[in-house]
Amino acid sequence: MLDEDFARIRAHRNNIHRYRRLLGTRLSDIERQFIERRLAEEQTTLKALAAKTFPVAFTPPKGQPASSSFGGGGRSSPA
Repeated sequence: MLDEDFARIRAHRNNIHRYRRLLGTRLSDIERQFIERRLAEEQTTLKALAAKTFPVAFTPPKGQPASSSFGGGGRSSPA
């Protein structure tokens, strides 16, 4: 089931990329409206599918920068 969800996510991402690329071309008003509507639908569907597939969101505790939450410990890298 997870493989199917990944395939769906990939398909929606590909469609979004294709629609964005099409919006950069010369289109009639009707074509542009159609593609913008389809793009919004694909983005909404992708967001819902991603939330279903990856229900846990990892956020750093308040007041801590995101980099310190991954074990960096605030140390600078060697020069």
